[in-house]
Amino acid sequence: MPQIFHPSMNTVARVSIFGAAFVVAGALGLLMLIVRSPYVTEVGVVRDQPAPFSHKHHVGDIGLDCRYCHTAAEDSSFAGVPPTKTCMNCHSQLFTDSVLLEPVRESFRTGEPLAWTRVHDLPDFAYFDHSIHLHKGVACVTCHGPVNEMPLMWRENTLHMQWCLDCHRHPEDFVGLREEVFSPLAEPLAVRTGDIDAAHDLLETYMIKSKTSCSTCHR
Repeated sequence: MPQIFHPSMNTVARVSIFGAAFVVAGALGLLMLIVRSPYVTEVGVVRDQPAPFSHKHHVGDIGLDCRYCHTAAEDSSFAGVPPTKTCMNCHSQLFTDSVLLEPVRESFRTGEPLAWTRVHDLPDFAYFDHSIHLHKGVACVTCHGPVNEMPLMWRENTLHMQWCLDCHRHPEDFVGLREEVFSPLAEPLAVRTGDIDAAHDLLETYMIKSKTSCSTCHR
């Protein structure tokens, strides 16, 4: 039987298979880049809000404590979105004619809550408790970033499972002093002092153990 394909086709076949492997690898790499891109994770993306609340002004310039607005952070799994009355405690006296604050005044007049867009919103299948993290020495800025420098709020971290696991596997790299958790300048003890042994001692003091079982977050 005569040969149908020229011998050179063997080379073409090998090159095609080899090239296909690179195409598949490239496609997977591109997919991973997309999944981790700001387009998907919304890291660094400013979300539209009913009123342009500036953490930089309220936290950085004025020095408001996180708990003034997020009243439930220490005692609840949910930090809490402040009611309009919290805003009006100050703005019934300050900037009362500001056009930017008209949605706040309208909300106060009508009793209709402001529809704030949550910037840090975990999927429903993931459980997160603010109170336990604060009591274990995880500062607000560890997860939310330097809010005192944010004119408008954006997401500092991906909130991906890998990001959570980085801390759960090595809590000594992220835990700081409890009395500093609400400070916008707080740093993990290991970062501030460069003493990893002191950080490990802090884990023992706060009774922190590495928790990486699925049921810790997926309940």
